[in-house]
Amino acid sequence: MTAPNMADPDLIVSGRPVSTHLKDTRTLSQRMVGHFVKNVVPCGTLPGEALSGDVTAVTRVCLELAVQMLDGNEGGGDIERVGAAAAGWAREGIPIDTIQHAIHEGFKLGFDLILANATTQDHESLVNVARRFMDILDTIITTVSVAYVRELRAVVSEHHTAVHTLTSALLGGNSTSTMARECGIQIAESYHVLALAVPPHRDERNPTLDGKVVARRKLRRLQAELATRCGDSALSLLSVDGGTILIPTTTLADAELDELVTHLSRAAQVPVRASAVEATPERIPQAADQAHELLDMVHRMNSVSGLYRFNDLALEYQLTRPGPARDFLGSLLDPLDDYPELLETLQVHIGTNLNRQRTARLLHVHTNTVDYRLKRIGQLIAFDPTQASGLWYLRSALVARAHRTGDPAGNMPPLARYDEPERGGEQDAVVHDIAASPRVRRS
Repeated sequence: MTAPNMADPDLIVSGRPVSTHLKDTRTLSQRMVGHFVKNVVPCGTLPGEALSGDVTAVTRVCLELAVQMLDGNEGGGDIERVGAAAAGWAREGIPIDTIQHAIHEGFKLGFDLILANATTQDHESLVNVARRFMDILDTIITTVSVAYVRELRAVVSEHHTAVHTLTSALLGGNSTSTMARECGIQIAESYHVLALAVPPHRDERNPTLDGKVVARRKLRRLQAELATRCGDSALSLLSVDGGTILIPTTTLADAELDELVTHLSRAAQVPVRASAVEATPERIPQAADQAHELLDMVHRMNSVSGLYRFNDLALEYQLTRPGPARDFLGSLLDPLDDYPELLETLQVHIGTNLNRQRTARLLHVHTNTVDYRLKRIGQLIAFDPTQASGLWYLRSALVARAHRTGDPAGNMPPLARYDEPERGGEQDAVVHDIAASPRVRRS
């Protein structure tokens, strides 16, 4: 530590160096801690040993540091002790705003003590003291903030690693109570297993922007929203394209999952699709496989964004099971391969819930053209799309065809290309399901 300098003539109050009014750091630090307990609300919830020990000690260090800096010294060793204390507070979970508020309150008390000993002749000196106090406060706040954030990042990294380890173990069927204790995360009795598909943000295709940066920001927004809605209880393995989330059923009820997916979509600024299956910890691997299989069906049918459960897709799920029925239905629309406009018309017509006028408007053709194409489809495949029995087979065929080809709606372009606002209706574009029955449609 550098040797003390001579008292600054601009920092004299009542004929004495201003630092002398703060020399009794022991008594003053105890007084400040008492003030913190009464006026800084979270401090009142700290255990007594923390207040009488660490908090009081660091308060005294800050006072000694202020005295040294008022005397013109750097106080390097003491500032390191302040940084170390801030790191400890970060690990203990004490909010940064509480720490900073307490520091400011301490400086107010110190300055009030100096004012109480000042006379009317000390006005100019008090101005200089205030400026020096601002310099000291800047040094302490900067040190505390840097140390706190650095330690918090380390804590978050450790927690992220623990979450990743436990989530991977649950999804792999390898979790144990020992692993849970080592990770510091309690395993719930049952979980909502969510499979998520997160499409690219429009800015990811902007040639003037770094697509990878845009994608990472999208993911961080989604993760932040998940943390806001579920706290630390949600376990997730997510990438910029989606992934799997495990949410304890005690954290969110099944009915609340739809709202969660809506909020995730809004945060990510993309239409998120999700599927959900409930499972006990030992059944999570099978539930995750089923959830992602359901999500794959939703993608292939080009259904709108939102949350899908098994009950929503039971018929479609059964239609995609291997067997002669699926083979028959999957090939039923093959005669339309040479007539892409007919297959497109069938998809759009089913997507609009058989609304001829809407179908014609979305395809930019006359309603008579729609009627002609539907009649022509009936002639080519012997199932009339204008009759209830034929329509049921054609809907089923679109589901099976989408599963067979592996492409959304059997190699046809997504209906998003046809989106347009309803006339006289809502301003938002209306997106329709492809090859999905009306009960599956999401508004």
